[in-house]
Amino acid sequence: MGNEGSFAAVGLKVWKAQIDRADKLFGTLSSEEVLREIAPGRNRLLYLWGHLTAMHDAMLPLLGLGERLHPEFDVAFVSNPDKSEAAIPSHEEVRQAWKTVNGELWKGFEKMSWSDWLQRHTAVSEEDFARDASRNRFAILLSRTNHLSYHLGQAGLGLKGAA
Repeated sequence: MGNEGSFAAVGLKVWKAQIDRADKLFGTLSSEEVLREIAPGRNRLLYLWGHLTAMHDAMLPLLGLGERLHPEFDVAFVSNPDKSEAAIPSHEEVRQAWKTVNGELWKGFEKMSWSDWLQRHTAVSEEDFARDASRNRFAILLSRTNHLSYHLGQAGLGLKGAA
């Protein structure tokens, strides 16, 4: 494995560590605890978890790994702020979607070679990619890992404040 493969391996290792961290944080919460706000008047933990699930689900087509599994999560967790939708997926629905989406992502990641990570993602045109090759699949992995880490920090603060 050359440097390119090492970079992909490190990126995947960090992704997996953050997913494991999220599993530990969200997976232990009760149906009452997921309704806690991260701060007074702010997003609830369920909203953050659903938001992360929706964003990870959107990675499937973006990375060429398949169709979205839960596009319906966008209305509740991406397009609208928390508490603006009367009907949002339940705690158990979010838990199951989280597991399924991240499981499918990981299966796809395992099949990708280091050179696959350097290919353009589906949201960038061939012309734009020719001008800027950094708009690749690996950049999506890095940005979504950062996004996950950011929201895990928020969730951690919400849980700390509740203690």
